[in-house]
Amino acid sequence: MLKNFLLVFIPIFVAVDAVGTLPFFVALTRGESFKDRIKVILYSLITAIVLAISFIFLGRAIFNVLKITEWDFMIAGGSVLFIVAMREVINIDKKPKISIKEAGVVPLGTPLIMGPAVLATILIIMDSYGFVLTILSVFINVILAGIIFLFSEIFIRFLGESGVKALSRISNLFLVAIAVMLIRRGVIGFISM
Repeated sequence: MLKNFLLVFIPIFVAVDAVGTLPFFVALTRGESFKDRIKVILYSLITAIVLAISFIFLGRAIFNVLKITEWDFMIAGGSVLFIVAMREVINIDKKPKISIKEAGVVPLGTPLIMGPAVLATILIIMDSYGFVLTILSVFINVILAGIIFLFSEIFIRFLGESGVKALSRISNLFLVAIAVMLIRRGVIGFISM
Protein backbone atom coordinates (compact mmCIF):
# COMPACT_ATOMS: atom_id res chain seq x y z
CA MET A 1 0.00 0.00 0.00
CA LEU A 2 2.82 2.45 0.89
CA LYS A 3 4.60 1.68 -2.38
CA ASN A 4 1.44 2.41 -4.38
CA PHE A 5 0.86 5.61 -2.40
CA LEU A 6 4.40 6.79 -3.20
CA LEU A 7 3.91 5.90 -6.87
CA VAL A 8 0.88 8.22 -6.86
CA PHE A 9 2.24 10.89 -4.50
CA ILE A 10 5.61 11.52 -6.16
CA PRO A 11 4.39 12.32 -9.71
CA ILE A 12 1.75 14.68 -8.29
CA PHE A 13 4.36 16.27 -6.00
CA VAL A 14 6.64 16.88 -8.99
CA ALA A 15 3.75 18.24 -11.10
CA VAL A 16 2.49 20.57 -8.33
CA ASP A 17 6.07 21.85 -7.79
CA ALA A 18 5.25 23.89 -4.68
CA VAL A 19 8.90 24.81 -4.14
CA GLY A 20 9.14 26.06 -7.72
CA THR A 21 5.92 28.04 -7.23
CA LEU A 22 7.21 29.74 -4.06
CA PRO A 23 8.97 32.61 -5.90
CA PHE A 24 5.70 33.45 -7.66
CA PHE A 25 3.86 33.46 -4.33
CA VAL A 26 6.52 35.76 -2.85
CA ALA A 27 6.34 38.07 -5.88
CA LEU A 28 2.53 38.26 -5.79
CA THR A 29 2.30 38.88 -2.05
CA ARG A 30 5.29 41.22 -1.66
CA GLY A 31 4.33 44.07 0.65
CA GLU A 32 1.11 42.40 1.83
CA SER A 33 0.35 41.85 5.51
CA PHE A 34 0.62 38.39 7.08
CA LYS A 35 -3.18 38.28 7.27
CA ASP A 36 -3.48 38.99 3.53
CA ARG A 37 -0.83 36.38 2.71
CA ILE A 38 -2.84 33.84 4.73
CA LYS A 39 -5.93 34.81 2.69
CA VAL A 40 -4.02 34.28 -0.57
CA ILE A 41 -2.84 30.87 0.68
CA LEU A 42 -6.38 29.86 1.67
CA TYR A 43 -7.90 31.03 -1.63
CA SER A 44 -5.19 29.19 -3.59
CA LEU A 45 -5.60 25.96 -1.61
CA ILE A 46 -9.40 26.00 -1.84
CA THR A 47 -9.21 26.72 -5.57
CA ALA A 48 -6.69 23.94 -6.15
CA ILE A 49 -8.63 21.36 -4.12
CA VAL A 50 -12.02 22.23 -5.63
CA LEU A 51 -10.55 22.16 -9.13
CA ALA A 52 -8.80 18.83 -8.49
CA ILE A 53 -11.88 17.16 -7.00
CA SER A 54 -14.10 18.49 -9.78
CA PHE A 55 -11.59 17.32 -12.34
CA ILE A 56 -11.31 13.87 -10.76
CA PHE A 57 -15.08 13.41 -10.94
CA LEU A 58 -15.85 15.22 -14.18
CA GLY A 59 -12.61 15.73 -16.11
CA ARG A 60 -12.60 12.68 -18.32
CA ALA A 61 -16.33 12.97 -19.06
CA ILE A 62 -16.07 16.68 -19.95
CA PHE A 63 -13.04 16.03 -22.15
CA ASN A 64 -14.88 13.22 -23.94
CA VAL A 65 -18.12 15.16 -24.43
CA LEU A 66 -16.38 18.30 -25.65
CA LYS A 67 -13.70 16.33 -27.52
CA ILE A 68 -10.96 18.19 -25.61
CA THR A 69 -7.53 16.57 -25.48
CA GLU A 70 -4.90 17.05 -22.79
CA TRP A 71 -2.98 18.99 -25.44
CA ASP A 72 -5.86 21.44 -25.85
CA PHE A 73 -5.89 21.81 -22.09
CA MET A 74 -2.16 22.56 -21.99
CA ILE A 75 -2.52 25.22 -24.68
CA ALA A 76 -5.42 26.87 -22.82
CA GLY A 77 -3.66 26.75 -19.44
CA GLY A 78 -0.44 28.07 -20.94
CA SER A 79 -2.31 30.93 -22.60
CA VAL A 80 -3.94 32.01 -19.33
CA LEU A 81 -0.61 31.77 -17.51
CA PHE A 82 1.09 33.78 -20.27
CA ILE A 83 -1.42 36.63 -19.98
CA VAL A 84 -1.15 36.77 -16.17
CA ALA A 85 2.67 36.64 -16.27
CA MET A 86 3.00 39.27 -19.00
CA ARG A 87 0.77 41.62 -17.02
CA GLU A 88 3.18 41.27 -14.10
CA VAL A 89 6.27 41.73 -16.29
CA ILE A 90 4.90 44.90 -17.89
CA ASN A 91 3.79 46.39 -14.53
CA ILE A 92 6.74 45.08 -12.54
CA ASP A 93 7.30 48.23 -10.43
CA LYS A 94 3.62 48.88 -9.83
CA LYS A 95 1.45 47.12 -7.29
CA PRO A 96 -0.38 44.29 -9.05
CA LYS A 97 -3.88 45.28 -10.12
CA ILE A 98 -5.32 41.99 -8.92
CA SER A 99 -6.98 41.56 -5.56
CA ILE A 100 -5.87 39.14 -2.85
CA LYS A 101 -8.72 36.80 -3.77
CA GLU A 102 -7.89 36.95 -7.49
CA ALA A 103 -4.19 36.29 -6.83
CA GLY A 104 -5.12 33.24 -4.76
CA VAL A 105 -7.41 31.89 -7.46
CA VAL A 106 -5.40 32.89 -10.57
CA PRO A 107 -2.45 32.42 -10.94
CA LEU A 108 -1.70 30.57 -7.67
CA GLY A 109 -4.64 28.16 -7.27
CA THR A 110 -4.68 27.59 -10.98
CA PRO A 111 -2.61 27.22 -13.10
CA LEU A 112 0.42 27.24 -10.74
CA ILE A 113 -0.66 24.76 -8.04
CA MET A 114 -3.32 22.90 -10.01
CA GLY A 115 -2.33 23.40 -13.61
CA PRO A 116 -2.62 21.37 -16.78
CA ALA A 117 0.36 19.15 -15.93
CA VAL A 118 -1.15 18.20 -12.55
CA LEU A 119 -4.61 17.61 -13.99
CA ALA A 120 -3.24 15.42 -16.79
CA THR A 121 -1.16 13.51 -14.22
CA ILE A 122 -4.28 12.99 -12.10
CA LEU A 123 -6.16 11.46 -15.03
CA ILE A 124 -3.31 9.08 -15.85
CA ILE A 125 -2.69 8.06 -12.24
CA MET A 126 -6.35 7.56 -11.43
CA ASP A 127 -6.63 5.03 -14.26
CA SER A 128 -3.71 3.06 -12.79
CA TYR A 129 -4.07 3.43 -9.01
CA GLY A 130 -7.68 4.35 -8.35
CA PHE A 131 -9.68 7.14 -6.81
CA VAL A 132 -8.70 6.90 -3.12
CA LEU A 133 -4.93 7.05 -3.52
CA THR A 134 -5.23 9.78 -6.15
CA ILE A 135 -7.44 12.08 -4.10
CA LEU A 136 -5.37 11.49 -0.94
CA SER A 137 -2.15 12.35 -2.80
CA VAL A 138 -3.69 15.47 -4.33
CA PHE A 139 -4.97 16.66 -0.96
CA ILE A 140 -1.61 16.10 0.79
CA ASN A 141 0.30 17.82 -2.02
CA VAL A 142 -1.97 20.88 -1.95
CA ILE A 143 -1.62 21.14 1.85
CA LEU A 144 2.18 20.85 1.48
CA ALA A 145 2.09 23.74 -1.00
CA GLY A 146 0.18 25.81 1.56
CA ILE A 147 2.74 25.01 4.27
CA ILE A 148 5.59 26.00 1.98
CA PHE A 149 3.81 29.29 1.18
CA LEU A 150 3.13 29.87 4.89
CA PHE A 151 6.84 29.82 5.65
CA SER A 152 7.69 32.16 2.77
CA GLU A 153 8.48 34.90 5.32
CA ILE A 154 11.70 33.04 6.18
CA PHE A 155 12.53 33.05 2.48
CA ILE A 156 11.84 36.80 2.27
CA ARG A 157 14.03 37.55 5.32
CA PHE A 158 16.86 35.52 3.82
CA LEU A 159 16.79 37.37 0.48
CA GLY A 160 16.01 40.89 1.69
CA GLU A 161 13.87 43.48 -0.13
CA SER A 162 16.18 43.90 -3.12
CA GLY A 163 16.55 40.14 -3.45
CA VAL A 164 12.77 39.73 -3.46
CA LYS A 165 12.43 42.40 -6.17
CA ALA A 166 15.07 40.67 -8.27
CA LEU A 167 13.42 37.31 -7.65
CA SER A 168 10.08 38.83 -8.65
CA ARG A 169 11.46 39.98 -12.00
CA ILE A 170 13.18 36.68 -12.67
CA SER A 171 10.20 34.58 -11.55
CA ASN A 172 7.81 36.48 -13.80
CA LEU A 173 10.11 35.91 -16.77
CA PHE A 174 10.25 32.21 -15.88
CA LEU A 175 6.48 32.21 -15.56
CA VAL A 176 6.22 33.55 -19.12
CA ALA A 177 8.67 30.83 -20.24
CA ILE A 178 6.63 28.13 -18.44
CA ALA A 179 3.51 29.39 -20.19
CA VAL A 180 5.24 29.26 -23.58
CA MET A 181 6.51 25.73 -22.75
CA LEU A 182 2.96 24.56 -21.93
CA ILE A 183 1.66 26.05 -25.18
CA ARG A 184 4.55 24.50 -27.14
CA ARG A 185 4.01 21.05 -25.59
CA GLY A 186 0.32 21.32 -26.29
CA VAL A 187 0.89 22.28 -29.92
CA ILE A 188 3.49 19.50 -30.45
CA GLY A 189 1.20 16.96 -28.80
CA PHE A 190 -1.75 18.13 -30.88
CA ILE A 191 0.24 17.95 -34.13
CA SER A 192 1.58 14.46 -33.35
CA MET A 193 -1.91 13.04 -32.62
